[in-house]
Amino acid sequence: MAVRSPATHLHGGISVNLSPPSNRNNPNAVIRFGCGSSKRNRFVSLSASLREGDGHGRDSSLRAVEVKKIPEDSPLLPKPLSSNQLAETVSNGSRVRVAYQGVRGAYSESAAEKAYPNCEAVPCEEFDTAFEAVERWLVDRAVLPIENSLGGSIHRNYDLLLRHNLHIVGEVKLAVRHCLLANHGVKLEDLRRVLSHPQALAQCENTLTRLGLVREAVDDTAGAAKQIAFEDLRDAAAVASAKAAEIYGLNIVAEDIQDDTDNVTRFLMLAREPIIPGTNRLFKTSIVFSLEEGPGVLFKALAVFALRQINLTKIESRPLRQNPLRASGGLKYFDYLFYVDFEASMADEVAQNALRHLEEFATFLRVLGSYPVDTTML
Repeated sequence: MAVRSPATHLHGGISVNLSPPSNRNNPNAVIRFGCGSSKRNRFVSLSASLREGDGHGRDSSLRAVEVKKIPEDSPLLPKPLSSNQLAETVSNGSRVRVAYQGVRGAYSESAAEKAYPNCEAVPCEEFDTAFEAVERWLVDRAVLPIENSLGGSIHRNYDLLLRHNLHIVGEVKLAVRHCLLANHGVKLEDLRRVLSHPQALAQCENTLTRLGLVREAVDDTAGAAKQIAFEDLRDAAAVASAKAAEIYGLNIVAEDIQDDTDNVTRFLMLAREPIIPGTNRLFKTSIVFSLEEGPGVLFKALAVFALRQINLTKIESRPLRQNPLRASGGLKYFDYLFYVDFEASMADEVAQNALRHLEEFATFLRVLGSYPVDTTML
């Protein structure tokens, strides 16, 4: 994907996507989707390596397939993604299908349900898979975490925002309340170790240290709860949500074990098409841009907002992967992309003027989305 290019011009009105056409598909991505049948036992985990042509116009074959059987009447069986639903997901009048990363009981599932009440939440194994699912029309939306008040930014999703051509159409903030979950009959003094996502373990560091538990990192919080339940572990607990305890039949040994009560994760709502920004409520706009090397260049870029009294709520820098080092004057510099959120709608002329000003010296500029601010946690 060629990211560094001449800045794209904003034309009048509203500009939503300023990026040049790019190859969004990762040729080595492993996409995992569920598939089903009407038999008593369903094959629910299909893993296939999707690759582009081999350079001679031929497509390479599927590399690997894994299958696991779960009884059809199991409450743990999610609605699977199917390639047969590519064209009928939206048009058949069914509930909106929303992809999230993790398994049932994940905080991301709760965020999806908060963002889209009464939706059909569809679990995906990886963040990449959720992006792919929206692009391939397997689902209507994706809800993915972008930052946490304690753990900071989720860098992977910043990188994926640029790699894929989806639009931010909203945000949702979710208060994270961690619980210590164990199998029924297991007492606190029986526990020797605890499983969870690395960020969840870090957010409960003081409590876990006081309990003297050995920490083991896994992919996600709900996955830890599922492992504790399925393997009937008697010396281990999971840090996860109360909802995960209900789903997997676990006992809540302790509640609210996070070190800081102000533990909030911000999620982005992603769609194939942008929304039309308005001025009737508080809006936020997310952009990404790159700059030439030189003294005061970043200051000039941020000044286009300060001069117009536009408040910045977030700035994040990420390495420009295709060209991480740039030579200038016999020296080599790190090359960065800058992600910025600011409080203004792209329907506002002041925001449009700010981006026109920025494009005068930005080497790349793309609007990721202009969307309503979630004020429920404010």
